[in-house]
Order: sequence, then C-alpha cells, then structure tokens
Amino acid sequence: MTTTATPPARTSQTVTAATAGSGHAGNAARRSQGLKVAWVPDQDLEQPAWAEVGRRLGAMSRVSNWWVGDWLQYGTAKWGETYTEAARITGYDVKTLRNISYVAKRFSLSRRRDKLTWSHHYELAVFEPDEQDRWLDKASADRLSVADLRQELRCSKRAPKVDKACGTDSSTPLAIEVALICPHCGNRVPLPSSSH
Repeated sequence: MTTTATPPARTSQTVTAATAGSGHAGNAARRSQGLKVAWVPDQDLEQPAWAEVGRRLGAMSRVSNWWVGDWLQYGTAKWGETYTEAARITGYDVKTLRNISYVAKRFSLSRRRDKLTWSHHYELAVFEPDEQDRWLDKASADRLSVADLRQELRCSKRAPKVDKACGTDSSTPLAIEVALICPHCGNRVPLPSSSH
C-alpha cells in the first residue's frame, strides 16, 4: 500500500472539515457508519496536519462548555427556554446543563482565562469575583492542574486565619499547635508538644 503526500491546501481543508461540527470529517462519518464517538480522517495525514487537528480538537474541548453555557443563557434570556428543552436539544442531562450555565453566569467573558480549562473555573464558581480572580491568577501563574487547584483550595480552607486586628504583640512568640491533619477528611489530631 503506497501513500502520497497531500498538497498543503487540501490538508488545510481536511483539517477544517475534520474538526468542524461533531468532530469528524464528512466522508469519515459515512465510513464510520454514523458513529458520533469517533474521529476518522477522510485521507492519510502527515504529522503536521495530524498535530493541527489535535490542537483544534483540544481547543474545542476547552471551550465547548463555555459555548453551551452562553447558548443556554441566550436562549433563556430571549425565549425563556427551560433546561428540559435544552436537554432534549443537546443530549446533556438537566443537572449538567444547570452546572454549565451556572459557571458561565459566574464568569463574564472578560474574566474567563483561556489558558485555564472550564473545570478550573468550575472549581472557583462559588467564590466572589475578587477571590475567583486571585485563584485564577495563581492557577495560571503556577500552571496548576484542576486537581492541584482543588488541593490548594482544600489546604487554604484548613489553614488557620490570622486576624491582623487582634492586637497581638509581634515580639511575643505565638504558641504553635502541632497536629496531624488527615488528608482525606481534614480531621486534626493534636500531638503532644515537646518542651525543652
């Protein structure tokens, strides 16, 4: 079996077609018997064209929940569409659509970070905008995965809060409680302090 190189213009068209719509090429859809869970190129791809398809698929994956959330808000504002109707149209379940819409409402277009995933934003949706922005900046600067961000959020909830208005004299040493913290449930187990 021999393969021939595809001219760049044709490859570009194929890449666009391969990533448009439901994520697979037109002829490939027929070849894969109408499966919506497959991507099959309609021709042999060279590595650069394959990589470009991957970049586009990754970009689509990162923004698709934003698009659905914005679509829901538009339909609700314009026609009062319900989540039940949206579920019928999209194939998503109602609970998922509510979550997607909630996150889209909590982050205006100007506050969404394109270097972070929708899931990063989901983790922060419950916070006030200033706190969201602080965590989004940290996640972006530190290149935190969603799991890392979750862990940082858990740790920040467990960290003791220092009250600057308490009037403690900074020259007085603070008593430090030594304890083990369960990483699963967050329970504290005090350890006996060792006095010297």
